[in-house]
Amino acid sequence: MVYDKVIIGAGLYGLYSALYCGKRGQKVLVLEHDERPFMRASYNNQARVHMGYHYPRSISTALKSRKYFNQFNADFGFCIHDQFAKVYGISANFSWSNAAQFEKFCRDAGIYCEAISPTKYFKDGLCEGAFLTTEYTYDALTLRDYFVTELASLANVEIKYLARISHIEKRGRHYEIVCNHERFKTEFVLNVTFSGVNQIHHLLGLAPFQLKYELCEVILCQASEQLRDVGITIMDGPFASIMPFGQTGYHSLTSVTVTPHMTSKNDFPVFSCQEDSGGYCSAELLGNCNQCAARPVTAFPYMSLLARKYLREEYDFTYIDSLFSIKPILRASEIDDSRPTVIKQFSSNPTFISVLSGKINTVYDLDEVLADGYE
Repeated sequence: MVYDKVIIGAGLYGLYSALYCGKRGQKVLVLEHDERPFMRASYNNQARVHMGYHYPRSISTALKSRKYFNQFNADFGFCIHDQFAKVYGISANFSWSNAAQFEKFCRDAGIYCEAISPTKYFKDGLCEGAFLTTEYTYDALTLRDYFVTELASLANVEIKYLARISHIEKRGRHYEIVCNHERFKTEFVLNVTFSGVNQIHHLLGLAPFQLKYELCEVILCQASEQLRDVGITIMDGPFASIMPFGQTGYHSLTSVTVTPHMTSKNDFPVFSCQEDSGGYCSAELLGNCNQCAARPVTAFPYMSLLARKYLREEYDFTYIDSLFSIKPILRASEIDDSRPTVIKQFSSNPTFISVLSGKINTVYDLDEVLADGYE
C-alpha cells in the first residue's frame, strides 16, 4: 500500500498530524505500538496546559507556552478544566529563584501573576512568596475520543494498532516500512514516538537524539474539599506540585526529585526493571510502563511527605493510583530546564522527520512540518 504520509505514534502529536493531513485529502497511515491511542505520555503526565510559569530559567520555553495557550484552549475547550485557582509558591529555602525574580519573570513573559499571602495555602515560614496565576489542565481521554471520532469519519486515514515495525528502508523516492509482515510505501515519514524516537532512528541508521530518559511516576490523588478547586506548585527546585487531573475529579501529585524513579543517559533507555519484565520491555523495544509487572513501587510515601511539609493541614489528599511512563529530555536542557520542540528533518524526497516535544500545547509547531513544501 502507498500512503502520502506514514505517522509513527498515536499520541496527541500523532493523531493531531493525522487529522491535519486527513482533512486536506491526504492518504495517511498511523502506526501505533499499543492497542489504543494515548496509552503512554499523552495520558501519563500532569495534564498541565502550560502558560510558562514552570520555566523561570528558560524565557524561550515560557514564551512558546504562552504563545499557544489561548489557541489550544479555544480549539480543545471541551477537554479543558479551568475552574480552579492555580497557585505558585516560592520556597523560602533551597529554591533556584526567589519571589522577586519569579514576579519579574512573569512580567517579562507577559503572563498573569498576582501576589497573595503565602499563609493562605502554605505553613508559616516555608514559602517567601505566593502568586495566583492562570493555568489549566486537559482531560486526555476526552481529547483522545475527539480525535478518534474525527479520524473515523475520514476514509483516507487508517490507524493500525499493535504495530511492530521491523524494518524501514529508503528505496528511491519512497520509504518502505515493514510492519507485522505488511509493507507500506510513503514519501513522508513522521516519527512522533516520544520515548521511542531513537529506536526508530536505529532502524534507519540515523544519529540518535542526545537524551536523558527518566522512568517517571505521576500519582493520582483524591483531594480534600479545601483542595478540590485548587492547584499548587512549589517553585523553583526539588519540590512538589498537586493540581486537578483534567476532568477526572482527581489531582495529580508530582515532585522534581521523586517523580523520576530511574534515569538513563544511554542512546536507548536502559533501566534495571527491564531485566524483571519477562521480555516485555527492553532498551530496543519499550513496553508500556503502566502495564508492566516490573514497574516500580509507588513513591507516594515520600512524595506526599514533601508536599505536606509545605501545605497547610486542610489541603490534604489520599492515594488513588499511579501512572508510569518514560520521559525523554534533551541532555542540553539540563542546564536551564528548557523544553524546546525539536524538529529534525533527516532527508527530503523522500522525507523523514522526527519530532520531540514534552509540551501538549506546542502541538501547533507541527503545522509547518505537515504543510506541503516543508524543508
